[in-house]
Amino acid sequence: MQSSSRIARKGVKHRSSAVGQGAAALIVATGLVGTAASTAHAEPLPATSAPAVSAAGSETDTPALVTGLSERTDGASAAAAARGHLASKPGRYHIDNPGKNLESVGTESDGAKETVRLQQKYRGVPVLGGTYLVRMEKRDGKRVVTGTSGKYFTELDLDSVTPQVSEQVAIERAVAAVHAKPGGLLRKSSVQKGDDAAPRLTGQVNGLVVLPEGAGVLTRHVTVSGVDETGMAVKQEVYVDANAGFPVLQYSSIKTFGGPGAEPAATTAEIGETTETPEVAPTADNPLVSKVSGVRYNGETVDLNFWKDGKGVYQMIDYSKVDPASPYTGTMLATYDARGREAASASGRWPTGIKYFSSTTTEVGADFTDSGAVDAHWAAGKVYDYYKNHHGRAGLDGNDGFIYSLVGVVQGGQPFNNAFWDGTKMVYGQGGGDYRTFSADTDVVGHEMTHGVIEHSANLVYVGQSGAMNEAIADYFGNAIDLEANGTSMDDPDAALLGEDLCTTAAPRDCALRDLNDGATTYDDFVGVTYRGDNGGVHLNSTIFSGALWDIREELGGELADQIVYRALSSYMTPLDDFMAGRAAMVAAAQELGATKAQVAVVEAAFDAHGIEAGWEGELGVDSDTLIADNNIANTGVGAGGGKYAVSRSNHDGSEPYSVWMGNTSGSGQPELVSSNNGNYNVYADTDGKNVVWMEFTGTSILAKSRPVAGGLTKTVLFSHNGPVSSLAVDGDLMVQTVTDYTTGTDHVGWVNTKTGEKGLVDPGTPYVSTALPSVHDGKIAYAKLWYEADGPRLGVEVFDTVAGTKTLMPMDHANVMGIGQTQITEAGVFWIEDNDITDDGQAAVRKAGFDGSNLATLVSEAGQDSVFPYSLTASDDAVTVTSMPFASWWANETLPKLFQVAVDGKKGPQRMSCSRGEQIYAAADEGKRVLWFDGTTSHTNLVKRDRPAGQCDAS
Repeated sequence: MQSSSRIARKGVKHRSSAVGQGAAALIVATGLVGTAASTAHAEPLPATSAPAVSAAGSETDTPALVTGLSERTDGASAAAAARGHLASKPGRYHIDNPGKNLESVGTESDGAKETVRLQQKYRGVPVLGGTYLVRMEKRDGKRVVTGTSGKYFTELDLDSVTPQVSEQVAIERAVAAVHAKPGGLLRKSSVQKGDDAAPRLTGQVNGLVVLPEGAGVLTRHVTVSGVDETGMAVKQEVYVDANAGFPVLQYSSIKTFGGPGAEPAATTAEIGETTETPEVAPTADNPLVSKVSGVRYNGETVDLNFWKDGKGVYQMIDYSKVDPASPYTGTMLATYDARGREAASASGRWPTGIKYFSSTTTEVGADFTDSGAVDAHWAAGKVYDYYKNHHGRAGLDGNDGFIYSLVGVVQGGQPFNNAFWDGTKMVYGQGGGDYRTFSADTDVVGHEMTHGVIEHSANLVYVGQSGAMNEAIADYFGNAIDLEANGTSMDDPDAALLGEDLCTTAAPRDCALRDLNDGATTYDDFVGVTYRGDNGGVHLNSTIFSGALWDIREELGGELADQIVYRALSSYMTPLDDFMAGRAAMVAAAQELGATKAQVAVVEAAFDAHGIEAGWEGELGVDSDTLIADNNIANTGVGAGGGKYAVSRSNHDGSEPYSVWMGNTSGSGQPELVSSNNGNYNVYADTDGKNVVWMEFTGTSILAKSRPVAGGLTKTVLFSHNGPVSSLAVDGDLMVQTVTDYTTGTDHVGWVNTKTGEKGLVDPGTPYVSTALPSVHDGKIAYAKLWYEADGPRLGVEVFDTVAGTKTLMPMDHANVMGIGQTQITEAGVFWIEDNDITDDGQAAVRKAGFDGSNLATLVSEAGQDSVFPYSLTASDDAVTVTSMPFASWWANETLPKLFQVAVDGKKGPQRMSCSRGEQIYAAADEGKRVLWFDGTTSHTNLVKRDRPAGQCDAS
């Protein structure tokens, strides 16, 4: 879970720059954040006889967009000609040795047009987002360059590309980072016993990657896959600093449709062992295509292409796209019966033992309809035909790669109301409740398959604005294909809806998950969110961009608009483009395709209407006080107490590892550097106003550090368990943390007296016990605890008095408690989150008791008018602040983490701490009612504070 709205970074060249205002311009330019001006923000100039060259930012002298060229180039291949052109114009492109530093990753041909996509490499290591395109035409047998675009980072200057961190350490740190949560509840599924104690998450190293921050950050790219505690499929791309071993960037690569999600999971998900994709080919004595009829969910009878095998069984394999003279030339579309298989077993892998849907007759029955097989197979063919007939594209990868659909997966044994593309195939969930199987709507199928097209063309990174454009384009083409396949006019009042046919009873407009014609704009509807939520808002903010595309389609008609969007995707966009770069690509594509001035004006006006214009981020505001703007965090949090705060951050351009900075929570004065700027990552800082503690990540170890606020020597503190860490907290001389067994996900609370060196675990040597979410005050440690008794698991809150050596369980029905959340212990008592009903979508109570368990009180009820969805909490002697996050798989402002505050006596109901639109995370209580947190509203991650609650807010 990545809690950052920008890439975390480490450079080799270190500078001791002061912390203050400002942005890392490069990451802004990539669109992972979407702030300030950048190379991608320049508008394309009208094509003329002279090249139109967009401006470039300070991190690269290579222009983001060049149009209006007509320059001959030579080469034995398209790639050689492209690189030759770039080499011949060093004053324009500033690309050193294109033949060595640019690797061809594909050429897209459209008649006489060719687009060569080139991947930047730094000393042989690929650069994330370093993609440059060269567009050419063949004229009289010669190649002529017509334009270029993309990103090439010229300021990379690493001393070495030899990793210091081993692959094993990188995997362990990556898995731990995915496992770690800045909140959440300890549940009974958190500890596995006996034969069940197998790793939920595993990691695979994919090689080295340079993150383009300042001088560059050398990382090991690790893919972490498996299931989380609820059985949810996990496939996270984690980039671990190759010198210090800190996970600096992580995001999910599972591209979902964004449905209402699965029902609550009941069991641990099955993980299939087979990873090879089955392969079937027609035999010489059997026909390639047999016509079989089936009924779609909407009642329409359609012809389906099946293959009749040697036993006379009709298999759901469509060979109609294959050249009969050459059975392996062309695309095979196959639909598999994955009913009852766990979604996690189909994410990035192949479930064991699944087979094609098959029939012994040429008329398939209701089972094929109800399972979603008919719609999945029929629609897959329609999607293929659309891209082939309209854009000349041979399959999702452009090279007639096989297309696989898996239908009917579940999650935790329960219906899975969603669908996703995992990089190799489409996976459709078994519907439940009010929803049909998710292949029942053609625009869902078109959406997921378009993710495959995007991945094999612009490959827009699935985070932030680039991820929102990925979703927007998948929505746009999914909708266009749906309208064409079903003969629906754009004038139909429901034409812009997606997922409108998924419901069993609800009307289309009530059922739809998104509306391309919802009128969303950047200045009214953009929701700032860190990587923790929705991969930085990929679904939340997609209709801002797709809405502009829909408007263009309404005005220009489907054929021209589709050509413009496809040309922009395939020949202009690159992985880290933001909204403004997407706009520039669309305008340039329209001009290239011969759009008139009036038609180009339509394109520009559509983006204007949706707020995608220069400087749009400046329209976003907050109702809090900013302490540090544009803080580049990566799951590192903030600590506060005694009028001080401690936070980890990098320098302005993000090229340094993190250091710990301390400041006044009042906002007075300037932050000061606390930790060393030593090339390691100093993170997870906390303070009580007298001492500052943090963890220092090196390539071989994770060390706890402590230093007095007033200054003095920094101590290295050794815990009794050296492993992945979270929840670091300090009070006086006592320091606590959660350490994790990354193989089983079991947590243990460790403590140490920084003055005497005394240390230990609160649950030493006890099997199948998990302790987590600790807090500390006046020598006492409170924590959530899970343990087993003869008749089953128990959950509770325990207080360990390190001076007296006693432990006290807080009063509750331990056998029937379903979840325990973050604890806080202050002079006012012990506070915790308690969930007694897992059927209420995440609602939970906030409770309080004395240190000895006396005076039990409920501050916030689990049900009722004032109930919230507690994910975490923080407390002072005067107030408790709850981070509320409703359980929901659809994304909206109201489902993001928001802060609510209640008095310690519970006499006044919860009040919103801030009414700002956007994500609010890592709340840290100071004194009185003052709370600090990271706010994503402005699409930066700002450290902000309020001294008192804002009160009641509008529903939005």
